[in-house]
Amino acid sequence: MKSKFKILIGSLCVCIAAFACVWAFTAGGLDISSSGKIVFTQKADTPELTLVNADHSVPPGWSVELTTLSNGEQVASMIYPDLQEMFDDMRAQGIYPFVRAGYRSRETQEQVLEDRIASYQSEGYSKSRARELALETVAEPGTSEHELGLAVDINADDDRSTGDEVYAWLAENAYKYGFIQRYPEDKTEITGIDYEPWHYRYVGKSAAGEIYHSGECLEEYLGEN
Repeated sequence: MKSKFKILIGSLCVCIAAFACVWAFTAGGLDISSSGKIVFTQKADTPELTLVNADHSVPPGWSVELTTLSNGEQVASMIYPDLQEMFDDMRAQGIYPFVRAGYRSRETQEQVLEDRIASYQSEGYSKSRARELALETVAEPGTSEHELGLAVDINADDDRSTGDEVYAWLAENAYKYGFIQRYPEDKTEITGIDYEPWHYRYVGKSAAGEIYHSGECLEEYLGEN
């Protein structure tokens, strides 16, 4: 009887441990899809660290409050104060940037991809090859950071600054304001996206500083490479 009791208790402990492990993963922002693939869901405490790439889609039900910029582009309201401060400091140093692209809806991202595919087709590529080429620089709808509202494409005001001036300043200073260069030149195999010196992602000042000084990309920082 004692032996059976010990076996019963042991089995119960194993079940409890297994449940605890599952709870720990799901509570931390992970969910298991019906296909068994691990996908990220929004982390209420740190939404700015939500990972979106070819393997991690925009979380279902993701919603974000938006702020409209003077040129009509929109960004998540949570990043606006730091973005504005960064731009003010750049302009004070004689460098003039602007946000070329901010938040995009799923429909807009689909149109961006279709336009890029059409552009390659006009050069003589087949539709399948045109799509392959387009996806090297345009994210599949549902896997674009622009759909989070946390990413911005920053270009130069050509009348007053050059792209090189803007990109050099951002590469050196953006982390101080909570932004990271999302697709570095030496991380393309990890990010799956070609080098984009204009694409910056808001992750918050603490994480941005750690990422900048470690030389990691976001996937490496989150342990998802």
